[in-house]
Amino acid sequence: MYLQHFGMGQLPFTLTPNTSFFFGLAPHVEALQVLQTALETGEGFIKVTGEVGTGKTLICRKLLNDLPAQYHCAYLPNPYLSPKELRFAVAGELGLNLPNKIDQQQLTRLIHERLLELNHQGFHVLLVLDEAQALPDDSIEALRLFTNLETESRKLLQVVLFGQQELDERLAQAKFRQLRQRITFSYHLRPLSWDEIQAYIQYRLVTAGYQGPQLFSVSDIKLLAKAARGIPRLVNILAHKSLLLCYGEGAQKVQTKHCRAAIRDTEDINLTERSGFSRSSMLVIIMLLVLMLTIGLTDVSGDWLTRISEH
Repeated sequence: MYLQHFGMGQLPFTLTPNTSFFFGLAPHVEALQVLQTALETGEGFIKVTGEVGTGKTLICRKLLNDLPAQYHCAYLPNPYLSPKELRFAVAGELGLNLPNKIDQQQLTRLIHERLLELNHQGFHVLLVLDEAQALPDDSIEALRLFTNLETESRKLLQVVLFGQQELDERLAQAKFRQLRQRITFSYHLRPLSWDEIQAYIQYRLVTAGYQGPQLFSVSDIKLLAKAARGIPRLVNILAHKSLLLCYGEGAQKVQTKHCRAAIRDTEDINLTERSGFSRSSMLVIIMLLVLMLTIGLTDVSGDWLTRISEH
């Protein structure tokens, strides 16, 4: 691997969300600020959505790591659960020791009692679901019913949903209007601009231990940013492959050919960059073909008229 070649202590562009690499980019900071403000209210649902790879899980882990001591958090990373499985999962996260045989009504009562106990101890209970777009319809309704549990002054449970854009589409359905009205705060993660990606790449290289001159030129970062559509996960993939190719040639600085080769080798990136033709290049090619065809037809028609006049 290229770690020793570039003097790094760890890989800078891994796909695993690592909060030690968290960089205060505007959309991520704004999302955390919305979450912190919403948590202070202590009520309702909070929703954070974004395209695949925009950093939702990283923000989720950052939130969990930075929660104040008065919060008791139940975290479900894979919520593809039936209503029954969802209740058991929440009970387990709340620390309940359940009997071998228990019906759903008893389970709901025990969860309610546990939430009241935590409330009396001064805890704010938070249920965090990652990949929330995977929740079955019945489980979404079961989740809403959880938030009916309350004291005279506050809700006993606050819910944070992290999900892909499909979550917004599902919640827009009429059957989820009750839950939709309980979403007090929401935030949608946007893609990164090229200058944010420039700062992002440099920060991750330095955090990984790199201390040399700039490895990526401004033009190459713009190339990678366009190909990745501003999505951090794709930026990580392209930057990692570019460094591998650079290392493979024994070079000390990433070159444009390394970036273009990384783009050609990567799925789900900007197809214009992947094919090697920009939109303007394609227009020029089409115009040339039309011109050549016109010239060819003119030559043919002129020759045909000349032959007719000879007869």
